[in-house]
Amino acid sequence: MNPETQYEDSVSIMVLENIKNKLRHAFRTTAEPRVSSENDDDQMSTGRSFQANEELRRAKIDGAITWLRSELLEMRSQDRQLAQTLLGLNTEIQRLRRESGPLSLDSNHTEQH
Repeated sequence: MNPETQYEDSVSIMVLENIKNKLRHAFRTTAEPRVSSENDDDQMSTGRSFQANEELRRAKIDGAITWLRSELLEMRSQDRQLAQTLLGLNTEIQRLRRESGPLSLDSNHTEQH
């Protein structure tokens, strides 16, 4: 793995962590669950309901992060393929210039005389 790829990986990880923190903050409840009954069974039921909602929110966040990660990986793969294509085209252009370079210089030279 070259240094540029390592840098891209660390930047991707930082971006994903930032998004994860923002999503968790956005889905975080602003108030604790309300307990209106003095009955222990009701309190436990409300607590379980709150915990289930929290687990559901976290699952949604984790799903969103997983989707983002797969999209970023796909984009990185496409970026690398495009870079390889562009490098190949550049190499081919340079080769063609080398091959046709002296011919175009000679034809320009003969046209001037």
